[in-house]
Amino acid sequence: MPGFRLYQVIGRKAPTPLDPEPEIYRMKIFAPNEVVARSRFWYFMHQYRKMKKTTGEILDVNELREKNPRIVSNYAIWLRYNSRSGTHNMYREYRALTLTNAVDQMYSEMAGRHRARPRSIQIIRTATVADKDLKRVAAMQFARDDVKFPLPHRIVRAPEKKFKSTFLANRPNTCFH
Repeated sequence: MPGFRLYQVIGRKAPTPLDPEPEIYRMKIFAPNEVVARSRFWYFMHQYRKMKKTTGEILDVNELREKNPRIVSNYAIWLRYNSRSGTHNMYREYRALTLTNAVDQMYSEMAGRHRARPRSIQIIRTATVADKDLKRVAAMQFARDDVKFPLPHRIVRAPEKKFKSTFLANRPNTCFH
């Protein structure tokens, strides 16, 4: 389920004569669209507070975006998911340009490794982690300054169609050191 976005949903219990100004709750929720974000807000509010959609109201829904999505960062995600055998807590680390990209990676990895569906995963907390504070080897190996990505098998293509030939007398050179 790619394409998750980060929404901030603000809601409260509906005002009554006994409680004219009820407490306001703000929640950050990852969802594919605003409708699902509202639905997840009520799902969590019903779990943690004595509130549901019929007794409450949503004041505002905003999409939160990354300030600078051009810099690779390390993201930590604390989550809880339901498997076939029970509920498990987890800590995961990802390197991505944005937090939403890291969450997309997390959902894909959880589906692949643990067969966990997005509806059974609850993101508890997210954070940006410095390179020195990383714990997982998979994230650590790309956090060094001397990381290189060699291109071992490059095939040189003709810059224009008029220079392209179907048959050549010599084999292409694909190894450039």
